[in-house]
Amino acid sequence: MSDHADAATLSPAKAREGGSISVSRPTLPLPTWRLVLALALPVLVQQGLVFLVTQSDRWLAGHLEAETSHAQISYQSAQTSGNYLAWAIASYTILISVGSTALVARFTGAGERRLAVLVTHQSILVAVVLGALASVIGLCGGVRVVIDLLQLQAAAAQFATSYLEPLFWLLIFQVVEAAGIACLIGAGDTRTGMFVMGGVALINLPLAWGFCRGWGPLPELGFVGIALGTALSHTLGALAVLVVLARGRFGLKLEPHLFRPRYDLIRRLLRVSVPAGIDSMSVVVGQFWFLSLVNRLGDVASGAHGIALGWEALGFLSGSAFGTAAMTLVGQNLGAGRPDQATKSGWLAFALGCGVMSFMGLIFFTFAPFMFRLYCPQESQEPIIDLGTPVLRLVAFAMPALASTIIFTSALRGAGDTRVPVLFTWIGFFAVRIPLAYLLPFPSADFGPLGTWPGADLGLFGAWLAMFADLLVRGGFFLYRFARGTWQRQKV
Repeated sequence: MSDHADAATLSPAKAREGGSISVSRPTLPLPTWRLVLALALPVLVQQGLVFLVTQSDRWLAGHLEAETSHAQISYQSAQTSGNYLAWAIASYTILISVGSTALVARFTGAGERRLAVLVTHQSILVAVVLGALASVIGLCGGVRVVIDLLQLQAAAAQFATSYLEPLFWLLIFQVVEAAGIACLIGAGDTRTGMFVMGGVALINLPLAWGFCRGWGPLPELGFVGIALGTALSHTLGALAVLVVLARGRFGLKLEPHLFRPRYDLIRRLLRVSVPAGIDSMSVVVGQFWFLSLVNRLGDVASGAHGIALGWEALGFLSGSAFGTAAMTLVGQNLGAGRPDQATKSGWLAFALGCGVMSFMGLIFFTFAPFMFRLYCPQESQEPIIDLGTPVLRLVAFAMPALASTIIFTSALRGAGDTRVPVLFTWIGFFAVRIPLAYLLPFPSADFGPLGTWPGADLGLFGAWLAMFADLLVRGGFFLYRFARGTWQRQKV
């Protein structure tokens, strides 16, 4: 195996001129680790900005004026469920984004620029359909049904429902935004996504604060204003992505006459994306089930759970950045007929990503009390700090397993290997996490025909122990799947 990998893309100037991007026609040889970093770092910056926005939203919710201390805790609990549903929306976009990245990367690596352009158009078309469908379902009662299933208490349930409505009204733009960025990533361009999502984050901050607090001419909407700021910023992000693609970027250029359905390409897109989407939506179902059990522990536990997850996102988002690099390089190298280089790229992405995430774990363990106190400034919120600090310290030890799950999932998706990994998700969530989440947090668990079993009564810490066990199992499965190498022969 060579110590160096070919450059994954042409120079940006050549790409903007419409030149073909191919790993098989290098301009400069680069070490594989530099290619991984070149693709991962822009996404890491982008994810960091997204993290700042979510933490800003959490800070706003924690500092909203409330009539009672219980109402203040209800805001925290509602935002936990609201953030889960917002994350579910992001997972929903995988129904188009994974196939878009995989096909564009494969065609780019093979030098088939025209097919990559056609895939981009089909991706945008499918994104519009998926976004409109989800909006209709959510606004016609779907959101309220999910909130009820999550077993939120009365005040928190109403807050969460109101919070989510603006997101669903403008959902179509978020799906289009994700599809366009996914196509650019497949072509080897992670910088555009960084600039667009960075802009979304920077615009989101003043909009969320403005609508929440009523700055200037903006109405004071309180809790709902936080979500409206998010929805409007993603709308602007989608428009920015469409403008970039209309002007042409990395060989991808939108042309009006190409916006007609190509069912052969749509089938190929969905053949990769649908299993990945099933995988992600299975995670969503498992997470919602898990959250419903946490919510049974009360608003204090739900609020602590949400804040801990918000900080844990530092690790998750870091892994996602290196996963994006793995997905792009695996797809492009397989398209260029270089499976050995694809394998090397995946392992290096994991090594670098795992190192960063382990460092994040060290931060969690050391500074957990302070990290909670930042969002719980009032004396009435002290119970949230007491419950949350131990679970954030626990998840610090799960960072290597989480890195394996995230990065190798992305690498396998870049190869188009999206079917078997669904089984790993089902085993981790539904055979490990959920059963343990019934047994560990509560004094007893009712399993219907199997009878009532004694539980460990560990509260929120027991729930996070269940999550820890799930991550260990899934991390091991994905590591084994990538190491076997059968994904190298995957057709897309």
